Amino acid sequence: MKILFISGELIAGDLAYKMKKEGHDVKLYTEYEGGGDCFDNMVEKTKNWKNELQWVGKDGLIVFDDIGYGKEQDELRAAGYTVFGGCEEGDRLEHDREYGQSIFASHGMKIKESKSFTDPDEAIDYIKKNKCAWVLKQNTHESSLACVGMVDDGRDIVSVVDNCRKHREMGKISLQKKADGIEVGTARYFNGYDWTGPIEMNVEYKSFLNGDIGPLTAEMGTVMWYEERENKLFNETLSKLKPFLQKIKYKGDIDINCIVNKDTAIPVEATMRFGSPAIHAQEEIHKSPWAEFLTAIAKGEDYDLKYKKGYSIVVSVAVPPFPYKATLNNYLKNVDIIFKEELTEEEKEMIHFEEAYFDKNKQNYCIGGSEGYILYVTGLGKDINEARNKVYNLIKKIIIPKMMYRTDIGVNFAEKDEKLLREWGWI
Repeated sequence: MKILFISGELIAGDLAYKMKKEGHDVKLYTEYEGGGDCFDNMVEKTKNWKNELQWVGKDGLIVFDDIGYGKEQDELRAAGYTVFGGCEEGDRLEHDREYGQSIFASHGMKIKESKSFTDPDEAIDYIKKNKCAWVLKQNTHESSLACVGMVDDGRDIVSVVDNCRKHREMGKISLQKKADGIEVGTARYFNGYDWTGPIEMNVEYKSFLNGDIGPLTAEMGTVMWYEERENKLFNETLSKLKPFLQKIKYKGDIDINCIVNKDTAIPVEATMRFGSPAIHAQEEIHKSPWAEFLTAIAKGEDYDLKYKKGYSIVVSVAVPPFPYKATLNNYLKNVDIIFKEELTEEEKEMIHFEEAYFDKNKQNYCIGGSEGYILYVTGLGKDINEARNKVYNLIKKIIIPKMMYRTDIGVNFAEKDEKLLREWGWI
């Protein structure tokens, strides 16, 4: 099968590589300017995806792994192409946080106050008039300005927003009243008409350092598991969006990240695309061929997804300048990714690349890109500890100069949060 894979920031570039290994004819396009060498000699790449439409044809599959292409996706579907991914209205649900909150509320979810700004002065004035702990986020994938407020009168977020004046790329920022509780997400694939496959439950670890210390990142790791039967969290949040998803004919994976306590689930944001690195946890869980699964969703068909039971853990392995964007050329570019010993086939499947390429001369994977998102390691177990052992035992076999990763992914969930979520009846 011909598959044209269109990626904004290589969120699921490894999935394109996986589908090639499934035996498909795959071409990969990415808009990520610093990633020109990523996946070289791993997947055939193209510099202009629109020039490949005749190649992929209407019998092939077009996969988008990011938001920002919604209008083009709608046009391609109208022209008869088989397209997996978002749509224009789906992009807005994720990108415009204030709009997303209004959609949640109009579909019966309980929300916290949220407001967007493009002017730092207006945001500061709003915080001073509405004193409480606020969460600051940007309306993009960028996380350098994201911050969770810890002061009840909002002084800490005022200081961060004031500093935003120095960042010309600030764009639109969102303020949301801080909610106390456990952060947990519920997700599911949708085929334009109905849900496809089981419910995906996930717990994200966004802070840079162990113990949830340091700046927020795209994500340092995730715990994921699938539930066949509908649970309370799904029914009180994501399930309520079914009429909206049918109306916009959404065909992809959708996740709602929530803050839950004993009585209430507060939807924080929607992810209208593959999550990162959640997609790699899914690669660990799924048994069915990915091309079959994504094609069924793109065509609006039901699909009996075969998957592994248990808990999947994914850990991000990065190098500098991560977690910040590079201001200079990446001095680690082209450095070897070394494995201490020959990996088993199972271990090879547990490693998922992002900013890497294969050097044919050295017969070795090397660091590519410019932001330090090198690879992800996954593991599956009947419980969290078994999954953790698989992941961290494999990471010990990987040598990358200056590599960094969290060593506590899954610990809080195993020791405390899972028990509370079950006692409260959410999962």
